[in-house]
Amino acid sequence: MKNVLKFLSIVTGSLFVFWVSMQSLPVSESADRASDLVVSSASSIPGTLIVKEADTEIDELPLVDNQNLYQHDDPGSLVTIYLTVIMGNSSDNAHHTWQEVNSFAKWANGLPVYNTVVGRADAIVQFGDEGGPLPGEVGFGDALPNATIQIRGASTSAMPQKSYKIELRNNAGKWRGQTTINLNKQIFDITRARQKLNFDLLKQIPNMVSLRTQFVHLYVKDATSNPPQTTFSDYGLFTQVEQPNRKFLENHLLDPDGQLYKATFFEFFRYPDQIRMADDPSYDEAAFSIRLEIKGNDDHSKLIQMLDDLNDYNIPIEQTFEKYFDADNYFTWLAYNILVGNVDTQSQNYYLYSPRNGTKWYFLPWDYDGALPLQSWKSPANFQYQYWEAGVSNYWGGVLHNRVLRVKPYRQMLDEKVNELMSFLTPERLQSMLDIYRPVTDMYSIRPPDLQYLPSSVNDYNYAYKALTQDVRANYELYLESLKTPLPFYLGTPSINEDVLTYTWDEAYDFDAADVTYLFQVAQDWNFNNILFQNSLVNLTSTETEILKPGVYYWHVIATNKSGFIQYPFDSYYDAQDIRHEGMKSFEITQDGQVLEK
Repeated sequence: MKNVLKFLSIVTGSLFVFWVSMQSLPVSESADRASDLVVSSASSIPGTLIVKEADTEIDELPLVDNQNLYQHDDPGSLVTIYLTVIMGNSSDNAHHTWQEVNSFAKWANGLPVYNTVVGRADAIVQFGDEGGPLPGEVGFGDALPNATIQIRGASTSAMPQKSYKIELRNNAGKWRGQTTINLNKQIFDITRARQKLNFDLLKQIPNMVSLRTQFVHLYVKDATSNPPQTTFSDYGLFTQVEQPNRKFLENHLLDPDGQLYKATFFEFFRYPDQIRMADDPSYDEAAFSIRLEIKGNDDHSKLIQMLDDLNDYNIPIEQTFEKYFDADNYFTWLAYNILVGNVDTQSQNYYLYSPRNGTKWYFLPWDYDGALPLQSWKSPANFQYQYWEAGVSNYWGGVLHNRVLRVKPYRQMLDEKVNELMSFLTPERLQSMLDIYRPVTDMYSIRPPDLQYLPSSVNDYNYAYKALTQDVRANYELYLESLKTPLPFYLGTPSINEDVLTYTWDEAYDFDAADVTYLFQVAQDWNFNNILFQNSLVNLTSTETEILKPGVYYWHVIATNKSGFIQYPFDSYYDAQDIRHEGMKSFEITQDGQVLEK
């Protein structure tokens, strides 16, 4: 009888504690919490309640950054790096002079040069302050090379001021837990602060993982010159940005053995000739890297399965998206890039990460020196996006974004994220952060050596700092307009069919399913001053003309919906002076009657 009473006492006490805990919650939440918790009355202390979280599948876990990495950040601080360049040996491609290192380029004639082998040199890297290297810091007292150095970046590699990648050797130790030190010159950013501003903002945004940044003042001594340099030259201000790699994943409490890819030119098509398994006899890592650079696990089976399903239009996008992507992460990444105007993220400047034992893919940010561009000019009127780069139109060319944004509930989810971030990206918040950065950029960016390479005048530099905080609102208005505008589309290649020339183009999709009128024109000049044919078609995506005589011609299609909003094709034409003309294509009719696209 005593044992029975003791048992009843324990159960009654446990139920009472559980009842009390539920009373502090709203009724609906109490019911949900009761079903989500595992309750145990089998405790060593009579009357206590053991409450356990319900089991969670790996694909149900949110993307969470390691906030401890940032707890000692000083966003307005400056680190000084002293770099002595020494010629290494050919076995690791480090047998280059400093002049040769700076002569390598990954950009030519306005286009990226893929699979470029960039030359390196050995280096002694020392961290300190303006007084010199500091005891206890990497490189202090070193007399032998402890690192290699090479240029980094694509378009910036052709600029007179370079960005650099320093890789510390194993015996050099780590700098703040990192062995790869990216030094970005931010040559196109007149404020020299936008990269740091964005990553400091991203540290505070849920469902994203940011990158650690640091202002750096670089000095270089070239021991490979003839005669060797004996003093350090001032190379000005750089922004150090953490390198996403296996160590990065580990430091941010992600899976270091997971898949990690850097988008090079990747729009989520299947790319069967390039994206292959590593054990495929036809596998070519260089060809793979044209689309994605491999930064993590080289088992590509999960990537290939995702791309197979995503490009299978028989599988509903809702099913594919829910299986392979985290909605909070995806819509946060997309909304943030839209609001800061980081338009160069349609096919590059992002990473894809997936934990080893998970199915989901997460977007990680990369490269924001082109973000917040509207107000970085003397007058915002001097800057224009390409016709289709604003808002959601910018992402319409990628398979994932194109399929997802056609679904109204998904557009509503994006809209919720956009409005949520608008309340965070306030002018006051941006101004308070710019006030921290400006003493550093004032000290170095508007004096030699950076002053002579500033993309505009000091007056424009001052204007950009004052006006930068208004950029988010401007991009928000462009986003709203993009929801009302037909989506951009591609022009086909004209073809000869019997005695006519046939032109086709893709649909300019309208979110409201409104009628779209296409103005078709063919001209002998890219200004369309000498128009040969034109036609206006409603909801039709092809037309015909008579076969043209041999020569070069230009054609375009302009889409207008019932509300009067206009959209242009993705396509563009480069003239003889390499000037880009948007929204058109060029073709040639040869003497033997063939059509050649220019």
